[in-house]
Amino acid sequence: MNGHVISGPGSGSSRPSRQINVVLRSHESAGAASAHALELEPLPSVKPLPAVDHFAEIQKELEPMIGMENVKNLVYEIYALLYISRMRTEAGLFGGSQVYHMIFKGNPGTGKTTIARIIAKLFQKMGVLAKGHLIEVERADLVGEYIGHTAQKTRDLVRKALGGVLFIDEAYSLARGGEKDFGKEAIDTLVKAMEDHRSGFILILAGYPLETEQFLMTNPGLPSRFPIQIEFPDYSVDQLLQIGELMVKERDYVMLPQTVFKLRQHLMQEKQNDLFSFSNARFVRNTIEKAIRHQAVRLIGQYSNSIPAKGELMTIRPEDLKL
Repeated sequence: MNGHVISGPGSGSSRPSRQINVVLRSHESAGAASAHALELEPLPSVKPLPAVDHFAEIQKELEPMIGMENVKNLVYEIYALLYISRMRTEAGLFGGSQVYHMIFKGNPGTGKTTIARIIAKLFQKMGVLAKGHLIEVERADLVGEYIGHTAQKTRDLVRKALGGVLFIDEAYSLARGGEKDFGKEAIDTLVKAMEDHRSGFILILAGYPLETEQFLMTNPGLPSRFPIQIEFPDYSVDQLLQIGELMVKERDYVMLPQTVFKLRQHLMQEKQNDLFSFSNARFVRNTIEKAIRHQAVRLIGQYSNSIPAKGELMTIRPEDLKL
């Protein structure tokens, strides 16, 4: 609906006969009168929403994150849904029973765990989750060594996650062993927990895009249980450089232009060589931290009998990037 008013036929003609008038009232006018009465009907006692803008706090954490526009937009959609659902409930309308379990598809270092923490915090602020904590696990934390052990381990982790988010990284590994593998027992236990604790916790499964798709195909009932699926794309070289410069700045360091150029060349080469295993922001962080260690060794060698100037303590030179 775009709000345009459409005139009916014969709007400029003389007044219709009484008989036609009665027919119109019985269908259209009665409906219009009913809608008008609904608009005028006083709402039940509505609790005022808190003055604090909860999304403003979440946005502060999202804004510095490089790229990820689709992820940021979806987080805002979730917030809008929670906000309006709450308003509908307080107005005496059906608020709906939404399912918020999610799938995160992306390569390593694309921000999946960070976004999971932010989402957990958002759900806690909006009153969906009691605690808003994040329990991060992988296959080894869920799968036991004998029959029944896996179900018990999985139930224990679900109990720890109640009131928060259970985040399973590389979730597809639970289905790799086939029917006889204990990973299947973990999947079955998780599915049951999603039914038993329908609004008690949120389950997020994360992993590589292709493997995650294959994992969802192993159980026909899985995809429908995860209505929210988020794609985490790889970072471009320019975005990775921005991430690197931000990491350096946060640590009170600076990179010389020659250092940035050398880092760019290295990132281009690594992305090309490791199309399916490149770890994105994680790779940049490891490279920066290694350069900082090399800078420390260099400074000790150069200033064994003196103290380097503040600028020297901050500067990462090309030779510090030992690639």
